[in-house]
Amino acid sequence: QMCRKKANMLVETFSGTPGKTALHVGVENVQRFFPEKISEIDLHLGHLQIRCSLNPEFWQGKPEIFDERLSAWLESKYLHGKRDKTPIRLAMVPIGIGTNIFRLRPVSLDEQGKGKQVEVKKAVPVG
Repeated sequence: QMCRKKANMLVETFSGTPGKTALHVGVENVQRFFPEKISEIDLHLGHLQIRCSLNPEFWQGKPEIFDERLSAWLESKYLHGKRDKTPIRLAMVPIGIGTNIFRLRPVSLDEQGKGKQVEVKKAVPVG
């Protein structure tokens, strides 16, 4: 049963302390998009490509991806000068089928509305 409209995996940044920003993937995404029990993935971050290892907890209900290069990229690109800790939502797009290669990109407006954490955001001036 193939669904023609390709759903993308939406992930969120998860930041405790600067330099330690991780991606929170979500258990359902892991089951749906990740080949079983792989130990590493390749992430395309714009022009950068990095290989991140997945720790065992990734498969045990704590699906987070942490890598210092990923953290630095996320912080410089999305969290720069951001005071609050609101997660940034990104799309993680598999490159190929049953693959461990993913491209990280901003979510489209269409995807913005999806996801479980729907909250009323107060208007923030763009600038």
